[in-house]
Amino acid sequence: MAINLQKGQRESISAPKFTIGLGWDTNSSSTGTAFDLDASIFILGENKKLVSDSHLVFYNNLKSPTEAVEHTGDNTTGDGDGDDEQIKVDLSKMEATAYEICIVVTIHDAEGRKQNFGQVRNSYVRIFDTNSNAEILKYELEEDFSIETAVEFGRIYKRNNEWKFEAVGMGMKGGLEDFLNKYN
Repeated sequence: MAINLQKGQRESISAPKFTIGLGWDTNSSSTGTAFDLDASIFILGENKKLVSDSHLVFYNNLKSPTEAVEHTGDNTTGDGDGDDEQIKVDLSKMEATAYEICIVVTIHDAEGRKQNFGQVRNSYVRIFDTNSNAEILKYELEEDFSIETAVEFGRIYKRNNEWKFEAVGMGMKGGLEDFLNKYN
């Protein structure tokens, strides 16, 4: 049975292969323009910076160098039920220099489309065992991010050779660029 986390809560991830599922719904009538939300993964070293430029996994770079992290592709509409985007993780392929995996969702062209996360609802991140499909944990974002165009949903980090998930729920209003500046 999955554990439903609150902001700031942490939980161990024992499955060596798991999938990160991200979902959301948008208020399409509020701007008159379709929303395109994008999941990005920042693989960070011990210094909390990207291991390398190719350790940013997103719709234009679907795999990390060792293929430990693989984005399954961009969903440009978010329509339908269930996960809107998924990222597969195989910890057995993760480099020893990787200490953290940050899960960020941004709104594509948010400024031009006058969109923000205040117009997004039912946002969640979940982690499930890739082999059994059993859900390990889920974190539903409940805050109203009325000016933010990017949100760090959660992070997976290594401590004492054990991987854990932390429910973060931190927004930024500068989109993906803010996170690039933070982690580069």
